[in-house]
Amino acid sequence: MNLMPASATDAVPVLRPYSRFVATHLWIPLAAVLALSALLTAGGVDQWLATQIYHAEGGHWLLKDHWFTAKLVHRGGKQASTAAALALLVFGLYARRSPRWNAWSRPALYVVLAVGLSTAAVSLLKGATHMDCPWDLASYGGTHAFYGLFESRQGVPASGCFPAGHASGGYAWVALYFAALAVRPRWRKAGLAIGLGAGLLFGVSQQLRGAHFLSHDLWALAVCWGVSLGLYLWLLRPRARSAAAGAAGETA
Repeated sequence: MNLMPASATDAVPVLRPYSRFVATHLWIPLAAVLALSALLTAGGVDQWLATQIYHAEGGHWLLKDHWFTAKLVHRGGKQASTAAALALLVFGLYARRSPRWNAWSRPALYVVLAVGLSTAAVSLLKGATHMDCPWDLASYGGTHAFYGLFESRQGVPASGCFPAGHASGGYAWVALYFAALAVRPRWRKAGLAIGLGAGLLFGVSQQLRGAHFLSHDLWALAVCWGVSLGLYLWLLRPRARSAAAGAAGETA
């Protein structure tokens, strides 16, 4: 599977740091994530929301092992995301040899790579940040005191719950936005809706189980978006620019 730029002409174009594309795809989303993260963590919204859910479920995590959240959305959602990635991989490899579908091969394989790297990046961060899940905390029926991201845990073990791993299996599909941007820009909003919708479904379900705070999901989305953006700039944007230039030439 060769996803490297095909030639020197496919090298990543130089982007001005404050170009419209960079502003709308990097700086504005980053500023929004930082502002929302501050509100959720320093502003106390994370724990306020978890408290409301915990009390609404009767002072325990009623939905922690419920068939809908634990089996259908958690286990089934993970299997569905994996199956979709495998199907897209098969299609991408087939499309490489098909004149009819060849233009879709690189975007399809890009999405598979983006989904895999996004979820892997989140998994690595989970192991490095040492944050607890709500259900681990004494405030919500667990045994641990709350420790912030940069606080010393004083030897207390953690569960590795930040960012949200399961939500990343949905949010990783925001790569569809960038794939569409390269070959069918008018489909980009649908691609974005699929990724955000899947991530929200997985994320909300995990919050109802007591597995994550909202900020955990926010940063899962941020990681997935960053990985997809970086891979798009490397693998797809040069092709998208060439296609756009060709189309402009044909209509001139």
